[in-house]
Amino acid sequence: MKSHLAALREKAVRLPAVPGVYLMKDKTGRIIYVGKSRCLPNRVSSYFTGEHTAKTARMVASVADFDVILCEGEMEALSLENTLIKQHTPRYNIKLKDAKSYPYIRLGDEPYPRLTVTRERAADRARYFGPYPGISAAYAARDAVNRIFRLPLCRRRFPEDIGKDRPCLYAQMGRCMAPCTGNLPREEYDRAVRSAAAVLSGNIRDTVSRLEEDMYTAAAAERFEDAARLRDSVAALRRLTDRQVVVTDSGVDRDVFALYEDEIASVMSVLVIRDGKLCGKNEFVFPPTAQADSDALSAFLFEYYKSNEIPRTLLFDFPFEEEAAVMLGDALSEKAGRRVHLHTPVRGAQKKLCRMAYRNAEDRARRQREESLRKDRTLFRLAELLALEVIPDRIEAYDISNIGSEHITAAMVVYADGRMQPSAYRTFRIESTEGIDDYGAMREALSRRLSHVGDGSPSLGEAPDLILLDGGVGHVGMGRDVLSERGLSIPIFGMVKDDFHKTRALTDGMGEIGIAGESDVYAMIYKIQEEVHRVAVRHTMNAKRKSLRRSKLEDIPGIGPGKAKKLLAAFGGLARIRRADEDDIAAVRGITAADAAAVFRYFHKSEEEGSKA
Repeated sequence: MKSHLAALREKAVRLPAVPGVYLMKDKTGRIIYVGKSRCLPNRVSSYFTGEHTAKTARMVASVADFDVILCEGEMEALSLENTLIKQHTPRYNIKLKDAKSYPYIRLGDEPYPRLTVTRERAADRARYFGPYPGISAAYAARDAVNRIFRLPLCRRRFPEDIGKDRPCLYAQMGRCMAPCTGNLPREEYDRAVRSAAAVLSGNIRDTVSRLEEDMYTAAAAERFEDAARLRDSVAALRRLTDRQVVVTDSGVDRDVFALYEDEIASVMSVLVIRDGKLCGKNEFVFPPTAQADSDALSAFLFEYYKSNEIPRTLLFDFPFEEEAAVMLGDALSEKAGRRVHLHTPVRGAQKKLCRMAYRNAEDRARRQREESLRKDRTLFRLAELLALEVIPDRIEAYDISNIGSEHITAAMVVYADGRMQPSAYRTFRIESTEGIDDYGAMREALSRRLSHVGDGSPSLGEAPDLILLDGGVGHVGMGRDVLSERGLSIPIFGMVKDDFHKTRALTDGMGEIGIAGESDVYAMIYKIQEEVHRVAVRHTMNAKRKSLRRSKLEDIPGIGPGKAKKLLAAFGGLARIRRADEDDIAAVRGITAADAAAVFRYFHKSEEEGSKA
């Protein structure tokens, strides 16, 4: 009888020799790894033959079966691989995490685009710069560029708000080009935006040269105020470049990648070099399960360059298999519109840059180890205090929020792998209770959540190791009843608060376990408690705000949900609708003149009544 690996190997060698994507599955059918190849049988069969690294061996030991998707070409395979990784979030794939770790600067695609800081890269037509190592670095970069090119900082929307209000203080101080006045040529605004984008992309030298030309032209035309402003912008940009470290010859643009791996985590460090200067550094921490082979790393890099400028040369401190290197190089070259070179240097100045990147990755991994050990000690101590049988890898916390008897919401947050996991958060709109009933609301939320345990669904199919409820003895008793009904045995505790709404103890329903003297445990529980409270309140307030907006507009004769939605989308809120005149309202697509008159009258009834009196 054939062994399991032999059967998988035989299945693999019978695959057609074409490009495609393969999906490794565990015994439950869950996808645990996604990869791609120019020649499927060669790549897939290699997993079931010969020796592997410890990480790959662990992954292969979990494979019960695999599936493949045939593709027309290598580019299609690379794109599909990234799509499937995002869709299934396989345990053994490297993922470019940007939800809570890496902020970006977004340049919108609207007529008068702005620079904003965001943690999410949407599939829109905007440009994204980064990722930045922290939120403060992203805001500092955005603010510096806004200041240099005098881009607006207000919340006005252009061109809708041009000429509606007086210019703000920033315009009077000369710190904003003031498109709100209507006196600014559109070409000048677009030119400033292009310059800002060039600087954020690292291309400061060309921007300085262009600004100097504009400065000399303004001086020759005796527009001395414009010349002085351009002079100050050039000086600010030069100060920005002076802070950057020269690491290679002028005019050289490249990104340098290095990978450090150990049993705790893998870290990818990226040095961003523009015009021969080190102008940025990014670090990505991968979980210990993540495969760091050439296929996985090429998928990561393909995703990374969806939102980052692609230089002409990429340097690596690790070897790439030829197949993965060719696929990635061709994909990036097609995206950049020019040839992109991938190189793993073995000596010289380029090798020194790789070693610099490696030292940064190694240092980040050291800090990651220290942080991981501290968190492990905290969880171990928590398990000791609560007499748990296992150290809790996944902790779920629940809280109830409501405004009177309306919009009753239960929030669930998840703490796993040593940090909060926003992608696993859930909120439940409570429907089974009448009026304020915290116990009934919590019962419904727990019942709905625990009904998914073991059903194979992502995140919710996994049982928590510990449940924390925002409440005391009564909540714990109710929670135990729900667990019993579901046939589950999960430790459950209530978070008992002090007079300042901070958790001072945990209760199992029979007694209290004080945590005030356990600084690390207290800090972790307090963080979890604050997060679940924040999520619950935010969801409740959003629901209330949404209903207020909807009901207010739908009170107007002739305005139903569809027209109300169009008005809110066009103006961005009730305040702007209230300030608009009839012509502006009527200009919204789908809104008739009669509708506009009705909306205007609704928001100006008191004025009309006052004038009649």
